[in-house]
Amino acid sequence: MEIDKKKYEEYVKRITPVHAFWPTLGKAFLTGGLICTLGQFINNWLMNSRGLEQEAAGAWTSLTLILLSVLLTGFNIYPKLVTFGGAGALVPITGFANSVAAPAIEFHAEGEVFGVGCKIFTIAGPVILYGVLASWALGAVYWIGGMMGIF
Repeated sequence: MEIDKKKYEEYVKRITPVHAFWPTLGKAFLTGGLICTLGQFINNWLMNSRGLEQEAAGAWTSLTLILLSVLLTGFNIYPKLVTFGGAGALVPITGFANSVAAPAIEFHAEGEVFGVGCKIFTIAGPVILYGVLASWALGAVYWIGGMMGIF
């Protein structure tokens, strides 16, 4: 059975999603910017109103953003934010928290071990793995460079 090239090209063109670059970019910029602005607001509030030092305020800001992301994921609001904002909602720390919480919620019905335990890092696992490997490799380069007097 031979496939007609012209029909196949028409089929591919018909099913390939079309994205408007500038509106998508604007939505991602707006979403990521609002998340970062919220984080900066929380950080400033913790430093100015609660008297925390910069390092402690930064840690509490990260934890607060993670908590908000997980709660919004649980209430099925964060996926809608991701649909609107794309990478703007997925890149910050909130996106990482969403990538851990979403599979845990989805596979909870399969049980604690085979559901949540096995599936929780389905999306975030590769990020953690390659992040650890990259930091180990760069640390080794830095250590060897320090022994050679380069760094």
